[in-house]
Amino acid sequence: MHGVHERTRSSSAGIRNATAAAMAAAPGEVSGGQGNGGVTAIAELTISSLPLETRCAPFPLRQHGGFWLPETFLPGLEAARARFEPRPSDVLLASFPKSGTTWLKALAFATLNRAAYPPSGEGHPLRRRGPHDCVQFLESALVVSDDMFASLPPPRLLSTHLPYSLLPEGVKADSSGCRIVYICRDPKDVLVSWWLFTKKALGTQDGPTNGGNKPTLYTLEEELDLFCAGRSANGPYWRHVLEYWAESKRRPHKVLFLRYEEMTRETTSNVRKLAEFMGCPFSGEEEADGVPDAIVGLCSFDHLRSLEVNRNGVSDLNIKNDSYYRKGMAGDWANYLSPEMAAQLDRVIDDELRSCGFSFATGGR
Repeated sequence: MHGVHERTRSSSAGIRNATAAAMAAAPGEVSGGQGNGGVTAIAELTISSLPLETRCAPFPLRQHGGFWLPETFLPGLEAARARFEPRPSDVLLASFPKSGTTWLKALAFATLNRAAYPPSGEGHPLRRRGPHDCVQFLESALVVSDDMFASLPPPRLLSTHLPYSLLPEGVKADSSGCRIVYICRDPKDVLVSWWLFTKKALGTQDGPTNGGNKPTLYTLEEELDLFCAGRSANGPYWRHVLEYWAESKRRPHKVLFLRYEEMTRETTSNVRKLAEFMGCPFSGEEEADGVPDAIVGLCSFDHLRSLEVNRNGVSDLNIKNDSYYRKGMAGDWANYLSPEMAAQLDRVIDDELRSCGFSFATGGR
């Protein structure tokens, strides 16, 4: 297992360099390099023809498959769909940006690897590396190398922001055995968290760029209008959530649907649920030794935020790690959105969810 993280560390540098090069390219152009297997050529032919949205910092977005996706990750989408080969023991962590991704990565990584890395150990990878470097994004890693994940021993833990409908067919197939864990969050908190994340990321020298130039951050009111129109990274948000929720209802053995708010209230019980779903339930001895609570403590927001790597490190997406940590609480949107702004988003969400059986307030019926 130690060799796994050495390989992951070296691949993170490759992803960081490739991502930075792609972000510096002009809209419609994606930089390439050795080992891309022709992805760049495919991207150059197709990306420039897709509808373009440039108002959503920090990435220019392209509409594909009914979603607005960051242009720089479209080559990774093509690579994943064309060449990624899932394994029966794979676990894919799926989420919309700013809906609990960092926390879910930490909890899943610590739970799945607890035999090799006891959560109380001082040498635990999460004490030395950020969650985004421990669990890499499928759509960014495959831009660097076709075999980025092939050398990893099972069980492999991967992540994605892709909508369910755009996942590789092999991942979605029951025959693959691959399991998917999805986390959703109150859309008002997602909206505010993304706006503040973008503001913080754009304020750093190493932050992402939009078409080669740092864009001017839009106002929260402008972000709200774009979000309500479905024009956000990987948006529309409601459709992203509904696709995974519907699959979790249809195939609960395949997709585990988690809610950020419930996880903040009952973290340990949700970690037990996560372990069971991933095929590594806690033993009676582990329960007696307090292992689930130790994992929760290791992955707590305050602990992760206090670590040197998360205060001063940089993720594989060339974003400073401290940009991923703010308050980590539910309901903070009320400190930023006026009642009128909240009502505007609520109306859009209510209209989109009408008669579908899902509610952000209840988690669905």
